[in-house]
Amino acid sequence: MNTTLWIVASVLSVAYLVGGSAQLLMDRSAYRNLADSQHWVDDFGPGHLKAIGALKVTGALGLVLPGIVDVATVLVPLAACGLALVMAGAATTRFRRSEWTYLVGDVAFLALFAFVAWGRFDLAPFAA
Repeated sequence: MNTTLWIVASVLSVAYLVGGSAQLLMDRSAYRNLADSQHWVDDFGPGHLKAIGALKVTGALGLVLPGIVDVATVLVPLAACGLALVMAGAATTRFRRSEWTYLVGDVAFLALFAFVAWGRFDLAPFAA
């Protein structure tokens, strides 16, 4: 289980580090033009987009760094919980915009973050 949690957390971390960095470094129109799935940015101001990007980057680092350096490892499941909340907000935005296909992906990410949180809180926590 520990290996599975490391793999899932690592893949999620890379994905959200790249996505969050793109939100922080690109302007709204460039980010919107990445894919049809990114038109949700029209519903948010530039400050909101940068805040969401910062949350994604911070959460992505929190998924793996505490476990790698073996310091404050309780932050790993907390980061997973935080990113699950971000994805709950994303799913809400997709629901409001009637983007049903993209909503499925957001719910899948939410479920993966919930799995990492559950795994690191209960199934295979880091040794104290």
